[in-house]
Amino acid sequence: MKTLSTILMLGLISNGLFAQTDSTDFYFKKGTTEKDARRFREAEKSFAKAAQFSPKNASVLLAWGESLIEQRRYVEAREKFTGAYQADNKNPDAVLQLATLSLNTRQWNDAITYAKKMQELKIGNSANFIMVKSYYGLENYGECVKYCELAYKDDPKNAEVPYIAGRCLVDMSNYKKAAGCFEQAIALDSSKANWMYEAGLVYYAVPDDKKAIYWFERASAKGYPRSNDFIENLANAYLNVKDYNKGLSMLQEVLVKKPQDQELLYNIADAYYNIGKYDDAISYWDKILELDKKNANSLYMIGLSYQKKGEKEKGQQLCDKAIEMDPSLKNLKQEQKMPGGI
Repeated sequence: MKTLSTILMLGLISNGLFAQTDSTDFYFKKGTTEKDARRFREAEKSFAKAAQFSPKNASVLLAWGESLIEQRRYVEAREKFTGAYQADNKNPDAVLQLATLSLNTRQWNDAITYAKKMQELKIGNSANFIMVKSYYGLENYGECVKYCELAYKDDPKNAEVPYIAGRCLVDMSNYKKAAGCFEQAIALDSSKANWMYEAGLVYYAVPDDKKAIYWFERASAKGYPRSNDFIENLANAYLNVKDYNKGLSMLQEVLVKKPQDQELLYNIADAYYNIGKYDDAISYWDKILELDKKNANSLYMIGLSYQKKGEKEKGQQLCDKAIEMDPSLKNLKQEQKMPGGI
């Protein structure tokens, strides 16, 4: 039989619980109203009050965390979402928020953990894509490509999936397969000039210079900056398909800005040599020797150029002098080759 004091005590506890619930609801609703009005700092204050009455209320912690996200206070937001997850580890909003926040703050391993929890709870269809970006961030290209295949099945219109797959394949030196991925990505999203430029670089590495030129030119038309590197890459691709006029014109354009670039000077000289303009070739290899008197390759090529002009004795002497400077050139002499195996 309950005593009067016991009954009174139970009543007080019950009233306290109801008061606590009422206070939580009051401040939660107030915070929600402020959040909907995009007054996130005021919303945060109300959610903090609600949490004083119900510290483990997942809904309160989630709403509080969302208000902090809007204020770009990610570390604090993560703390609230983690609290919500600890209170209810099957709460889909808590799991999704932690997966997304972990991804956006480059906490790759945590993002993978929560993405797998998303799959376990069947939350949305972005878990595989979160793992794609996370494994790429971890430089685990094998796992990244595996999840790219799954993410593509989830959302075949997400252009970023084949693009990331292409980047992974480039990092694994699988250029032909990477090129196909870049083309697939651009077919889905043709707005990104940098993707087109990267496609050109990949085809240049294959090598497929005609395709490289196609994508370089498309990137330029789309607005990709014509930097020195861009122009040099495009010029070299034109030279490789024997369009020497275009290639040389572009290299000369860059040379104005980089007059002492020895690689650039060498490529120009090499192009003139290939089209039989030996005097022009000699003049550019001479410019390299002005910068570096010990550049045996350039001296050797000057010697070959003189031989091509019919001045065989003078040319042979220069080649022999170059071989004295760099004995490895002797093999080229025997095979009548240019440095670099050309």
